[in-house]
Order: sequence, then C-alpha cells, then structure tokens
Amino acid sequence: MTGPLLAAQSARFARVDPLLPPAVAPPNGEVLVAALPDGERAAGVVTRTEHPPGSAPTLWSALEVWELHPLLGGLDGGALDVLLRRWAAVLARAAPGSDSACVVSWPTRDVAATGALLAHGFVPLSVLAVRTGPPAPRREAGLVVRQGTRADMDFLVDSAMAELAYSAKVGGAVVRPEARAIKHAALSVHLAQGDPVWLAERDGVPVGHAEGWHTVSAPATWAETRVPHGRWGYLNCVSVAPTARGTGVGSALVDAAHADLAGEDVAGVFLYYNPPNPISPVFWSRRGYRPLWTVWELRPADALR
Repeated sequence: MTGPLLAAQSARFARVDPLLPPAVAPPNGEVLVAALPDGERAAGVVTRTEHPPGSAPTLWSALEVWELHPLLGGLDGGALDVLLRRWAAVLARAAPGSDSACVVSWPTRDVAATGALLAHGFVPLSVLAVRTGPPAPRREAGLVVRQGTRADMDFLVDSAMAELAYSAKVGGAVVRPEARAIKHAALSVHLAQGDPVWLAERDGVPVGHAEGWHTVSAPATWAETRVPHGRWGYLNCVSVAPTARGTGVGSALVDAAHADLAGEDVAGVFLYYNPPNPISPVFWSRRGYRPLWTVWELRPADALR
C-alpha cells in the first residue's frame, strides 16, 4: 500500500511545487490511519526522538520530539485535520514531558494544510528556503570577508551565541546552559574538516560571520526528504554584530558564501530561517531564496488539541 500512496503523494507534490523532491517512505514508528468524511483515508507515521542534554539539536529543538510524517497520497493538506485529531488521542495516552514538542514538516505552498495546523495549535516556527540561481556579483561594502581560523574562535563563538540568543526570541531556538560549549565544539569540527566559515571585518575588527558546507541529496539520506537529488550548498548561520547591523555586513557574508558554495555541480543552496523574525523573510527573499518547506511546531507536545 505504501508504494501507491508515495507515488500519488509525489505526483501531488510536483503539482504543488516543481522543486519538491518525490515523497519517500516514512521512518519506522507508530502508524496512524484516520477516516475522512467522504470515505477516504489519511495515514501517517509518528516517531519519537529524545535529544540528550548537551547535544547540538537541543539548541533548536525540545528534548523530546514527537514528529508526524504524513502519507496522504493524492489528498491535499487539509486531510491533516483528521490525522491531527487521531494524533492528539495518541499523545493523551503517552503523557509527554514538559520539554517536548510536536513537529510536522509540510510543503509551504500546500496552503490547504495551513488552516488545519493552525486550528490544532501549531505555529510556523521555521522555513526551509532554497536558492537555485547563480551567485550574484559580490558587492563592495567597505568590508573584508575572509575564511575564519582557530585564532578567531573567541569571536566566532560570541557571534554564534548572539545569533542563537536572537533566534530564541523569534523561533524555536533554546539558549541552554551548555550552549556555548556546544557552539565551540561545532565550530571546531567545521574548521578542522575544512568547512567554510566566513568572517567579516571592518577596519580589522570582526563584525560578523557565516557558516556553511556542501551536502548531497541521495537515496537514504536526510537531504532527499527535503531537496531533489544532487549536490547542494547549505548555509547554516549568518550572524552580524548588533553595532554593525544594517550596514551591509550580512549581504557581504552571503555574497561570499554563495561564491564558495555555488558551482556547476551544485543544484542550489538551502537554509532555514524563522518566519516570525522581522528581518529574515525579507532579507532572504532579496537574495533569491524562497520557502519550500514549513516546519510547524507546538510546545509542549501535550498541548495538541
């Protein structure tokens, strides 16, 4: 039964947004099936993930994550309503903890899903946006953008922490006690393995940084659930010092990132931003990005109605 549902869902995804990848089989978990008023059936799989304290995902996620992977076939996103009602009954028995969340990722352009998710208490806390055009010419902003090194670690960690603190105000990020150590460890790994870390300087003073790398969307990879197969650039973090915001630092960093991440063998670049952020949606749209997936979230998980 999964095969026909996946084929029908892939066909519908292609009609909703031609840049969506084909639907893939959901991971193992609890299967939900719910009947629609017209006799059709909606299905999905619920998974539960626990992130241990001190791990990187805890900075952008609850410790206990319940995720619904809808498998709607040819039905539109409005069919999520019956699945969400069924899921609420499951969670009522499971008694999730206080540091928990329900998560649903669904194509942004399938607006039929929006009403159902909002009605059940979800909010759009994150968007995966893509850019498939060539890099724009680099603009002069009176800045020097260079590769960061371990000698820049203190500033890089401070900058990453500033971005985390801001994201916690406008999205699902969490400033946990271990946050600085987690950021230091992540940056150390990226620098050690040669992932680009861009640092912007004005008059020799660091004023911002960005991080990124390449990833491949291929069968059985996480990326194939979000972008078509191929080699992609991923932009992980862009942070500008508060005193330098609005002066072109962010644009200069993104131009440098695009110049390094884009290429003939690269399908495009993708990233996440928070829709409630008053700056991000406009900033990224002006740089050629558009939403592909919306990550809907509800915390705590037992608030699902």
